[in-house]
Amino acid sequence: MGADFRDSWRDILISNDNPPHGAVLTHLTSNRFNLRSFTDHTLMWLSDNSLEIIIAAGVGTAIFLLLNVARAYARRTAKRAEDKSSIRFLIASVAARTSHFFMIMAAARLVAGYADPPTLLFITIRFLFTIATVFQVALWLREFILGLIERRSAEDGHGETLANAMGLIRILVTVALFAIALVVVLDNLGVNVTGLVAGLGIGGIAIGLAAQGIFSDLFAALSIIFDKPFKTGEIIQYDQTIATVERIGLKSTRLRAVTGEKKIISNANLLQKEISNFYNIAHRQISFPIGVIYQTDIDVAQRIPEMLKDAIEANGGAYVRAAFLGFGPSSLNYECIFDVYEAVMADVAVIRQKVGLGIVKRFREEGIEFAYPTQTTFTAAPDGEMIYPYPEPKRAKT
Repeated sequence: MGADFRDSWRDILISNDNPPHGAVLTHLTSNRFNLRSFTDHTLMWLSDNSLEIIIAAGVGTAIFLLLNVARAYARRTAKRAEDKSSIRFLIASVAARTSHFFMIMAAARLVAGYADPPTLLFITIRFLFTIATVFQVALWLREFILGLIERRSAEDGHGETLANAMGLIRILVTVALFAIALVVVLDNLGVNVTGLVAGLGIGGIAIGLAAQGIFSDLFAALSIIFDKPFKTGEIIQYDQTIATVERIGLKSTRLRAVTGEKKIISNANLLQKEISNFYNIAHRQISFPIGVIYQTDIDVAQRIPEMLKDAIEANGGAYVRAAFLGFGPSSLNYECIFDVYEAVMADVAVIRQKVGLGIVKRFREEGIEFAYPTQTTFTAAPDGEMIYPYPEPKRAKT
């Protein structure tokens, strides 16, 4: 289109003798334009096509007014929307950013061919429409991308972080989109943009390498905002640290450990770790390992899983399983597992205590002894007779 635009000026503004290409360039270089020919040609077109021009102007004005009404409706829709994260609000916000220049050039481009305008005028309208469209699309994309980011982060927990990040995100998106738009416009003007694109690419790589650490933490913060592995106020664990998230910043996350100290860790480093999130757990599973002495009667030992089940269900737990686990150094080992359907950890601790003490009570009623680490020493006399534990007394012969 840039070549057509230049060629039209050469064909129309230069004298009617239609000089060869070399002469045209000579005329252009010396600014010897024959404006009289262009003026006469334009006046003749206005005179011969006055009715078509009036009709085209009326239709173009109607198109412009319709586009203006559509933009006003979009603005009202965006202003009245209650849910700022809805798709309807996003589309309305994007449409509301339509510029008057784009609407004028769109209307002119739609009716330009009706009145058979001069070549220069038609190509000029087409060229200006291309410029208006390129920058308008860049503006729409900018609003759409920013709107999607805000919509994706609409859930509570990241408002402050998003507010801090949006300024930088807005700058990055704006520069990227309008740089692309500028390159497209320059290309339509006939400018060789290869060197410009290469220079922008090299400059971007240099800036990225120089600020690698900053951008790494920034993109990690955006990942936390969008992926939501945790939010402000939630309790998480990484490595051996259990802490409450106090603030998610652009470079680092601040946490308050359960022991009281404040922890500060970079976002990139935090996301490289395995994170356990304890927020909003529907239920927790608790396991009690239990050991009883080897002297326990075998019939009683067989009934222990049933006793454990009764103690769990009687004290608010949800029984999962209880069974003999194995032989310990000084105990017969059992394991009982149950679920607690409580979200608050304090309530879970109450039920865990009730179940544990309920097991102790039931075992005492049944005469079952809990095992603890013990060692038994056997002592014998030189002749092999057992001294300790004491041997059974010998019975007198009758």
